[in-house]
Amino acid sequence: MRSWLLIPVLGAGLLGGALGVSAFAVTSGQAESRAETFKQLELFAEILARVEADYVTEIDQKEAIEASIDGMLSSLDPHSSYLNPDEFRDMQVQTSGEYGGLGLEVSSQDGFVKVVAPMDGTPAARAGVKSGDYLTAIDGTTIVGMTLNDAVKQMRGAVGTPITITIVREGVEPFDVTMTRENIRPENVKHRAEGDVGYIRISSFNERTADGLDAAIAGVRRDVKGGMKGLVLDLRDNPGGLLDQAIEVSSRFLNGGEVVSTRGRRPEDIERYNARRGERFPNIPVVILVNNGTASAAEIVAGALQDRGRAKVLGTTTFGKGSVQTVIPLGPEKGAMRLTTSRYYTPSGKAIQGSGIEPDIEVASTRLSDKDLEDLRQRAARYNEAALPNALENDQGLKRVAPHVPADMPPAGYAGKDYQLEKALELIRTGQAVVTPARPGTDKPQKAK
Repeated sequence: MRSWLLIPVLGAGLLGGALGVSAFAVTSGQAESRAETFKQLELFAEILARVEADYVTEIDQKEAIEASIDGMLSSLDPHSSYLNPDEFRDMQVQTSGEYGGLGLEVSSQDGFVKVVAPMDGTPAARAGVKSGDYLTAIDGTTIVGMTLNDAVKQMRGAVGTPITITIVREGVEPFDVTMTRENIRPENVKHRAEGDVGYIRISSFNERTADGLDAAIAGVRRDVKGGMKGLVLDLRDNPGGLLDQAIEVSSRFLNGGEVVSTRGRRPEDIERYNARRGERFPNIPVVILVNNGTASAAEIVAGALQDRGRAKVLGTTTFGKGSVQTVIPLGPEKGAMRLTTSRYYTPSGKAIQGSGIEPDIEVASTRLSDKDLEDLRQRAARYNEAALPNALENDQGLKRVAPHVPADMPPAGYAGKDYQLEKALELIRTGQAVVTPARPGTDKPQKAK
């Protein structure tokens, strides 16, 4: 899953300086290690020369070397990779929150392009593309086996141009969907009044998320008449994004204190990130909606507010991506390296890598028959962080909860639109969304009335 939690590095100068200093103080052990490294590089050069000389067709040396670098990084874990200059620019566009295309979050799995989630308000969402769909062709040309970045490039294009995508979905025959590309600047924060309760949905964490949340907070305060009994924060199918935005969003609901900590390979590589004081919803009960598509930065927010006793989490177990990637620019026209540099931990110290955030109140979105449950078991075995190739292990030995019959699910014949949201509203209106902050005197608890 190409969910993401990114820490951008603004320049490579400091990194290069650090490497330069270390080169003058080499121990005997380091010297032996470097000698072995040079031998392996000689092997690589020999193989590259053989391929260039004898392969059945002429190769592009630059592409071959880039593929080798990417192969080295992607063998570490599912989220480390090399970004060539074009891919690096694409990533910067994505995190800035505006580009031309369809509005799909996608991942690569076994040579297939898989939909993580369609973004709200985009051509893909309006066309009915669903989380878990596989994209197999674009305009009649197969994309099976194509790199994820090449497939994404084909999906993006000039605003107003048509594109036809072939979709494979469980239980139905493959079918085509034709859409028109739009300028994708998705409203990744939306709000509305649900009677006496505010509702805010965050669909991703890019550079505009915190500002969008501030506008949504003002909107629900205006739209909910007669006093707000509580707030529903919807993080379902949110694939993640920028770490600083997760911290900013959490700060709107906490009055100081820890949001998340990150820990790298060395004991000293520990960073703690705290919320700023001055929460926007003091004394208002909050219920967070999550599901299997809630990942990375979205899991940080859910885990922080859950651990700090600031919100009840309702839904199903989240994706379980508990690692942080640092994006390191490599210089002009060299692209960048996206490297997993740490794991993250909730305020209570829990590692969620591979295991996910378990909801306080488990509620399924649909009613499950025996066949549905078996399908869920098979799907859950494939669609979570722990199932990805080379996924990092949970360093605390925590395992993902096995698929099971949910504690609550829609009754037979349910004709409503959103059972999980209905249960969240009921929780608030019946006074069960009790806020019990972990830091008494900082966040004051209050029952919904």
